[in-house]
Amino acid sequence: MALGDFFARLTGRKEEPEPALLPAPPTNDDLLAALVRVEQLVAGGAVPAVVASRVGRVVRVVRETIPRLGNLGGSAQAYSVMATCTDYLPDAIGGYLRLPRQWADTRPVDRGKTSLMILIDQLDLLAATMDKVYDAVNRADAAALITHGRFLQEKFGTPSTGGTLTLGPTPSTPPPTPATPPDPHTTTAAPPDPHTTATPHTSTSPTHPSSTSPGPTNPSTSTGPAGPLAPPPGRGGS
Repeated sequence: MALGDFFARLTGRKEEPEPALLPAPPTNDDLLAALVRVEQLVAGGAVPAVVASRVGRVVRVVRETIPRLGNLGGSAQAYSVMATCTDYLPDAIGGYLRLPRQWADTRPVDRGKTSLMILIDQLDLLAATMDKVYDAVNRADAAALITHGRFLQEKFGTPSTGGTLTLGPTPSTPPPTPATPPDPHTTTAAPPDPHTTATPHTSTSPTHPSSTSPGPTNPSTSTGPAGPLAPPPGRGGS
């Protein structure tokens, strides 16, 4: 017997039961692992294509929302995302898979709807809900960006034009200086006529006198007409 039980019996006070331990909320890794298991349920043609496409849409939106769940805090929207991963989506698909395929696709079970049609309605509802949650998460980030921009505007001055088209001169772009018209009294050289052929300039150098004066003429090499040959003196000549 524990000491607490002994004193409880002496005083007539009932021992209070210990509070039940609540399971820890799933982490982001737990939620991503749950989505992988959902994808495995519908893989390999286990469900019709209309079901597989809707499941893929819900899984894609939820997977993009999970990293931003901190923006939602402990709100009902954050709980909806976690429950979709761990309960809503697996339970809907599992309930359909437990039925015979032909029977589930053809036999009306609720107000003229078959089990397949009911599953499609549930998936469409989950997709619309997750789209709203994803939009709310992104709007929270956008609101933080807007708040930060207003803080910077108040601290540092006028914001930029935000990409609007400003016509006319601005402090950063002064108007251009008008060009000065040419003076009509100033004579400008006319451009050369492209049709006129330029005559090349030929340079002449004076002729040196020594290069043109003829030298002495050798009689033996004269090119004139030859006369009669005369014998040398003393050999029968006169």
